[in-house]
Amino acid sequence: MTLIEIAAKLQKGLDRQPIEDSLKFDCGEDGTITLANGQAQLTDAPADCTIQISSANLAKLIQGNLNPMTAFALGKIKVSGDMSVAMKLGQMLK
Repeated sequence: MTLIEIAAKLQKGLDRQPIEDSLKFDCGEDGTITLANGQAQLTDAPADCTIQISSANLAKLIQGNLNPMTAFALGKIKVSGDMSVAMKLGQMLK
């Protein structure tokens, strides 16, 4: 799954369950997806919360094949900034 496809899935989630805060997925060299103002964009913009995750693990997370708490505990996900924003992600992805 490419970052463009992941961003499209995230956009569908935002359309169903918008979040007021901004959230950034930093996938290293693969790129960055920022969720802000109801939009999922392939940009590296400042955000309230940043999640560092590989693009492969982000695809698994979006598809429901990676438990976010387990991934965090195993170091597959690193969160910086406002942790409460990251917690809203689960509601958006349902």
